[in-house]
Amino acid sequence: MKMLGAEVVIECLKAEEVDIVFGYPGGAVLTLYDALFKTDFPHILTRHEQGAVHAADGYARATGKTGVCFATSGPGGTNLVTGIATAYMDSIPLVAITGQVGVSLIGKDSFQEADICGITTPITKHNYLVKKIQDLPCVMKEAFYIARTGRPGPVLIDISKDVFNDTLDFIYPETVCLRGYRSLFAGDSSQIDLVIEALEKAEKPVIFVGGGVNISGTSEDVRKLINLTGIPVISSLMGLGCIPSDAPEHLGMVGMHGTYAANMATIDCDLLMGIGVRFDDRVTSLVQNFAPKATIIHFDIDPAEVNKNVRADLKVIGDLRWSLPLLCEKITERNLTKKQWARAEWVGLVQEWKREKPLASRLPAGGIRPQTVIEKVSELTQGEAIIVTDVGQHQMWTAQSYNFNTQRSFLTSGGLGTMGYGLPAAIGAQITLPEKNVILFTGDGSIMMNCQELATLADNGLPVKIIVMNNQVLGMVNQWQRMFYGKRYSHSSTKGCTDFVKLAEAMGVAGLRVTKPEELNTVLEKALKMEGPVLVDILLPETEDVLPMVAPGGRLDQMVLRGIIG
Repeated sequence: MKMLGAEVVIECLKAEEVDIVFGYPGGAVLTLYDALFKTDFPHILTRHEQGAVHAADGYARATGKTGVCFATSGPGGTNLVTGIATAYMDSIPLVAITGQVGVSLIGKDSFQEADICGITTPITKHNYLVKKIQDLPCVMKEAFYIARTGRPGPVLIDISKDVFNDTLDFIYPETVCLRGYRSLFAGDSSQIDLVIEALEKAEKPVIFVGGGVNISGTSEDVRKLINLTGIPVISSLMGLGCIPSDAPEHLGMVGMHGTYAANMATIDCDLLMGIGVRFDDRVTSLVQNFAPKATIIHFDIDPAEVNKNVRADLKVIGDLRWSLPLLCEKITERNLTKKQWARAEWVGLVQEWKREKPLASRLPAGGIRPQTVIEKVSELTQGEAIIVTDVGQHQMWTAQSYNFNTQRSFLTSGGLGTMGYGLPAAIGAQITLPEKNVILFTGDGSIMMNCQELATLADNGLPVKIIVMNNQVLGMVNQWQRMFYGKRYSHSSTKGCTDFVKLAEAMGVAGLRVTKPEELNTVLEKALKMEGPVLVDILLPETEDVLPMVAPGGRLDQMVLRGIIG
């Protein structure tokens, strides 16, 4: 069938079972948007291209599907860069489709021209510049295949305006054959036998769960592994939700703002089994001091991650959907008890750390504890909501205090640490999961980064509940200035800058405010029961820190514990 290039794009999306696109129109993609209009293909107009890419990212994290966004040439494409980098760092499947100037104008500094392929090469899994309509179907097929297979990631397709307007007898390829690209699924099963031998010998083993478990959807396999062995487990920020936060074996998040039990277990263990983790610097601090007594085992789909940061003694390369079921099967065949896998003395010690030094903070005089806000929301939602955060103190408080129960229930920018991620990501999650409570915890700094997307919320009637943890400072910046820069608070105050209730109401979102502890429960209960989007502005003390904290360069057992019980 003869089709315009723009129509080909839409048909390819249908073939890839894409059910919604996020985007913002402009000159180079007007023919594409005309095709959207004619086919009535589902599309959400965000108020900024960065909102579109973060929304596609949130959609992908919440569902496991590939997110898709559109943008025009030049500034449209460059406004996607932060969101593409966010998805790249956290291995999120994403296809970004941008318009480009006409073929005869490429490379001539034409109006709204930018080399978006060159700009995004370091932050995409792959990218394409399409200048011939004959290449378009194959490129679309390859892009989705690359984005979702192996270690997922973002792919960018830059399409010249000429291609959208040209015609083609459309046939969508059935298969993909990419020279030099291999999507590894199964690895060497003999390595799993070596892992089991190491586990049998270990006296103090720990399992370390990372974002790869969420991405691969293998939390049930991890839970089975924990149930079979009883081995204590720790999580990275991106791994939260794979194990219930209140599971007896779960010691909490590890790293700079990890729990006392998780950090001490990492320092003292004699075997650390990392599953889908990157061993990034916020977890390890100085690498030479990380898990110094341990045999390191690394399960990962990407060979490039193994030995990149932490030297692994044993490695299992392959998809976790292959390796974890096989590991559980082989462990079951050993027919050993939990006590034989997890020695009673070791389990008793880590549980003692967990009991004696739980997360806690000092109750500010007359003020609201930020942890109380999150704990109350967790109680009201029974830990079953989709929780989204921006980046900063509120992100760490949420990671520490919300009781996560399910995989894909915590959406946050881990690797890049992107302020402004939360609101559009919550939009992407809520659109695809309308039956779920989607709650955004954000700060008074982060919410301003993409606050224009409040209008997108209102226009689409999406019932996202936004909790602004408003301490009237750029919280994490302010904390570091207090702890490491002699209390020189250089440009980190936001006091009196914005009335968030009025801002929300101006964009069609209901606004509520909490200023006193006694108001908190009533207002939160009201907000969660209200239909449509709601913003709750909660005033917090500006000097409340995120603790525990490992200072840069410190060991994980050198935690600042002020405010921690015991």
